[in-house]
Amino acid sequence: MPADPPQAPPVRTTHTRGVTTLALDAPERRNALSSALVDGLAAELGRAERDDDVRAVVLTHTGSTFCAGADLRDPPDPDALVGLLRRIVELPKPVVARVDGHVRAGGLGLLGACDIAVASHTSTYAFTEVRIGVAPAVISLPLLPRLDPRAVARYYLTGERFDAAEAARIGLVTAAGADVDEELAPVLAGLRAASPQALAETKRLLTVKVLETFDRDARALTALSARLFGSAQAREGMTAFLERRDPAWAL
Repeated sequence: MPADPPQAPPVRTTHTRGVTTLALDAPERRNALSSALVDGLAAELGRAERDDDVRAVVLTHTGSTFCAGADLRDPPDPDALVGLLRRIVELPKPVVARVDGHVRAGGLGLLGACDIAVASHTSTYAFTEVRIGVAPAVISLPLLPRLDPRAVARYYLTGERFDAAEAARIGLVTAAGADVDEELAPVLAGLRAASPQALAETKRLLTVKVLETFDRDARALTALSARLFGSAQAREGMTAFLERRDPAWAL
């Protein structure tokens, strides 16, 4: 029998003037966090870290969705997701998210781990975990130290969708505008003008509190995530989502 054709890599990598761009490239799955995508992104970040010609990393996407959260058909191991988020935070080079589409659930954790996030005004956001019977557990590691507490309580608990202006107000994104690349241009210009040593040490200063949260809470939140995803309510919630119906608990 002929061998199966090779699968396209889920992360597309390009390099321009000291900036490595990593594009989540599984648009047919709305760039959901599969085990392959998590592993591929972690590997590409490792290559960027080792490359002395890389000054900064841009994390972006193909298709109309930046990231839809965990791939319910092939979810990543919680420890692997923690490792990916920590790699972004600890990378000694700035990581900038470029968002020109929708972001849901676990995809918001990627934004929280990035140092800077710029977005188009048409992008939308939602913490949808509660609607499938789980909680935004692991992704809280980079998010809770950086987001407005009152706002995050509302959006975690309700799963409401909110827009780019609100995302900027609560600290999820740095800036939002009509043209995401116009917003991105001065950021990249500034990073290209900065000393690599200065960038690394400044990032270290900025991420102290976030890494303290990882050190303190990662094990407990990983266990919580695994427990919830294995629960009866999560099975019902994920089945209802895949079948495009309301879950049994919906009123």
